[in-house]
Amino acid sequence: MRTRPTGSGAEDAWLIVIDPQAIFASADSAWGSPFFGDVMPRIRSLAESFGDRVIVTRWMPTADRSTSWGDYFAAWPFADQPPSDPLFDLVPEAETLSPRPTLDLPTFGKWGSEIEEIVGTGARVVLAGVSTDCCVISTALAAADAGARVTVVADACAGSTAENHAAAIQVMGLYPPQITISDTASVRAARRTP
Repeated sequence: MRTRPTGSGAEDAWLIVIDPQAIFASADSAWGSPFFGDVMPRIRSLAESFGDRVIVTRWMPTADRSTSWGDYFAAWPFADQPPSDPLFDLVPEAETLSPRPTLDLPTFGKWGSEIEEIVGTGARVVLAGVSTDCCVISTALAAADAGARVTVVADACAGSTAENHAAAIQVMGLYPPQITISDTASVRAARRTP
């Protein structure tokens, strides 16, 4: 596993775009966020400023059904489909966000050895994506516990509802200095600072 790069500024950060998939974007999906369309242009703008330091994740329905995930899929049978189902595809606007293959995981939280192998221990990471009140918060808290320096771009995250988005942002805001809440304009401005 790599250690964090020697620099400590925004230029060392990685953007992690969490689950920009059809299942979370479509108005026809039980998990579709009504705010997904609003945040996608901000996510694209962020990805442009991070260049090749972008990781895109996908939630995949491959968890062991003998665990509590079995109960979860019983509660949400529409999502209990093969991983090849178009529900799990990236939305077209997300297909070119990163030169890397997507990181496909069967968990809400995307932080783990797979990401740490890429970004290094103690890295600076910037989180955007969906949904604020599930996969984003699960990723942010796990990353902070692992020692990452986390920035959550609130206006580039889509929640299941406006209230749930606000509640998740409030909870993540309780973890400074490990988690910082920011916005797209501020993150992009920091990327331009020498």
